[in-house]
Amino acid sequence: MNNKEIYQKTIGFSIRRLLWDIAAVLVLVILTVGGFLLAEKFADAGLVGLGIGLIVGIIAVVIFMRYISYTYKAGQIAMMTKAVSEGSLPEDVISEGKKIVKERFITVAVYFAATKAIKGIFNQIGRAITSVGDRIGGDTGSAIGSAISTVIQVIIRYLSDCCLGWVFFRKEVKATKATCEGAVLFFKHGKTLGKNMGRVFGMGLISLLLIGGAFTGIFYLIASGFPAVFAELAGEIGELIKENPDIPQALADTGTLMWVTAGLGGVILWSFIHSTFIRPFVLVGVLRNYIASGVDDIPTEVSFDMLDSKSDKFRKLHAELA
Repeated sequence: MNNKEIYQKTIGFSIRRLLWDIAAVLVLVILTVGGFLLAEKFADAGLVGLGIGLIVGIIAVVIFMRYISYTYKAGQIAMMTKAVSEGSLPEDVISEGKKIVKERFITVAVYFAATKAIKGIFNQIGRAITSVGDRIGGDTGSAIGSAISTVIQVIIRYLSDCCLGWVFFRKEVKATKATCEGAVLFFKHGKTLGKNMGRVFGMGLISLLLIGGAFTGIFYLIASGFPAVFAELAGEIGELIKENPDIPQALADTGTLMWVTAGLGGVILWSFIHSTFIRPFVLVGVLRNYIASGVDDIPTEVSFDMLDSKSDKFRKLHAELA
């Protein structure tokens, strides 16, 4: 199967996650508003009810989304891994994905323990790389550190997903050992896998410019229909600037405020669309190269020693295998 075929067969996971995300937001809004209305009607304490409703809503959404992440995100990665390593997928991809996830991790707790370990390892190594900005010092160093940190976080998200894919691929060994192998793979084949980053950032930039740019333009046209609203808001921001000079002066300009608001709306919508429809396509290609890099060169105990000195979290996970 080529990348396009795999993407088309597994995109159902992303669409279902998006629908559940929307449902989660609705649940949060309903519980928050419901808390306000009930408290206002029976106790004349709307704000208290709003706060309680919001807290209950957040708890419900967190529990709700943890389960969705467990079933759909992991299921999608499991099916992508199966496709790139075996060259085929079953007819009912969604059901098979859920089945494989449950067989591999048994419970939600085991799944999150594995993903937490994966992210912890890459984040710890990533922080060591981003510390270069701190060593330079000053505003320049801070800017460099922030830029590197942003890039590293994007890479880490893809590496974490690929490492999870390796855990599914190595189904005959314990998840802990497979996690260690997956972390080592990147550092053994960093140059090969690093070439994928051009695809990652290239596709991300193109989708940001096209999708984010289009929605920014649409939102600006909508904002232009309410000049009085933005003029009033800009005036209020101007008053706030007098008390807090750290607020950008440009926000007190009506036109600039319209563009900033439109830009924020465009970026937010882009992030939803990109993560749902673009990122999975990019992930298939990155995952294919990641799995291929380890098939004929599966990391051994000797390889694990390489990362023991670079990450306390990896060393701790490695120790669990003893």
